[in-house]
Amino acid sequence: MAHRFVVEADGGSRGNPGPAGYGAVVLDPETGEALAEAAEYIGTATNNVAEYKGLVAGLRAAKALDPEATVEVRMDSKLVVEQMSGRWKIKHPDMKPLAAEARAVLPPGRVTYQWIPREQNKHADRLANEAMDAGRLGRQWEPGASAAALRERPARALATAGEPTPPEPKAAPVGWAAPADLGAPTTFVLLRHGETALTPQKRFSGSGGADPELSPAGRRQAEATAAALAARGTVQAIVSSPLRRCQETAAAVAARLGLEVRTEEGLREAHFGAWEGLTFAEVKERHPEDLDAWLASSKAAPTGGGESFAAVARRTAVTRDRLLARYAGKTVLLVTHVTPVKTLVRLALGAPPESLFRMELSAASLSAVAYYTDGNASLRLLNDTSHLR
Repeated sequence: MAHRFVVEADGGSRGNPGPAGYGAVVLDPETGEALAEAAEYIGTATNNVAEYKGLVAGLRAAKALDPEATVEVRMDSKLVVEQMSGRWKIKHPDMKPLAAEARAVLPPGRVTYQWIPREQNKHADRLANEAMDAGRLGRQWEPGASAAALRERPARALATAGEPTPPEPKAAPVGWAAPADLGAPTTFVLLRHGETALTPQKRFSGSGGADPELSPAGRRQAEATAAALAARGTVQAIVSSPLRRCQETAAAVAARLGLEVRTEEGLREAHFGAWEGLTFAEVKERHPEDLDAWLASSKAAPTGGGESFAAVARRTAVTRDRLLARYAGKTVLLVTHVTPVKTLVRLALGAPPESLFRMELSAASLSAVAYYTDGNASLRLLNDTSHLR
């Protein structure tokens, strides 16, 4: 026998358009029990877009519980209710594909719509605000962190759906789902600078050689990254390496976000000594023994007084701790280089030094690490270049 569900959905935008999120809850119409929740931070959007996305998420959550279900949608958005009921035309181009997406989830004959006052839609409204709060901190909403108090499904409903009763949840380790009493983490969004003329040639380019500017491709990458970060609306401060390629990348982002750039000497790239400006093949030909030693040990330095990975790790850790103290609980963009980013990731994971050679890090890529007050860290993103496509 097919189930009957109530879906309450909402969406909001802090700015309209501005940082936006949605929330939706699937309810048992007889008991009022919450059977499923959904929420997400969606970046910069309008209230109406967020409301429609909340509707889609709620319908999908209901379908996941029972593909044959009939659903009564309750929302405090008169616009969405009237448009989805067919009484109002959909004129805005952003609404049409979202409405079509909502209609495609379940057959129209199994979905009805009812407008409710805002005060009767508090559960979904709370979820939408939790999603926007999470986005402000540089992360996505997680069910375990919700204050909306999702209650256990009724045993009768589970049995009817043919699903086993779920076991009692076990405590997750910090870094997977942090305990609520740790408070908001400090999040470092790690941005590798855009391309320079040396980047496509894969030449060593550290702190000891030329200080190249961004190439035309690198400037385009910086602008694309700036646009993507502005859409997310989560970065609260920007800190950059003193080297020119990072300063230029940071300036592009700062101009879009309306923030100042703080320079941090500890975020500079490693000093590659006599290898500066050379390709890996050229170093292998000219300094084979030094290169072999460098690849074998984090304590080995490049030829001519360069900086070892162990030395970079020490100054990076000191810089990390200083920035964590300065920006506690905030989301901070660190514009830096390959070695500092990989080092921060390695230290967060507790990985050995040789892991530096097993990470790919593209120009203008984004990574993210969240740091909790108990000293634990969680890698949230690595080498994301989707904003460049």
